[in-house]
Amino acid sequence: MTPTFGDLAAAKYVLLTTFRRDGTPVPTAVWAAADADRLLVWTVTDSYKVRRLRRDPRITVAVCDARGTPRSDAVPGTATVLDAAGTERARGVIARKYGILGWLTVKGSVLRRGRAGTVGLACVVEAGDPAPDPGPGR
Repeated sequence: MTPTFGDLAAAKYVLLTTFRRDGTPVPTAVWAAADADRLLVWTVTDSYKVRRLRRDPRITVAVCDARGTPRSDAVPGTATVLDAAGTERARGVIARKYGILGWLTVKGSVLRRGRAGTVGLACVVEAGDPAPDPGPGR
């Protein structure tokens, strides 16, 4: 099944796939939360996924479980590394979506790594939402 943006936004985990120089896909299960028409992800600043995205913004995103097992088809998109203000926004939407666990994880990471130790990613995907319901009798 091809997920809609709503499916991706509602998923507890999404499989974010970035690409090495040779085109090899590298999937990673991550938390993601909707912010308008994009998904925000929060990750360690010096992670390989961030290095790959700085070089090549192409991604695919799919619904998955905590272990990274896909639960939907992947949809293509692009991701950008956010600045400090965007990263702060990503921390906030992640903390809100994931409740106390999200808040504790974000705060713990800031204490452990400092604010510069993590970065937000803005993912714009080509997933369409289902057509609106025309209502009864139509």
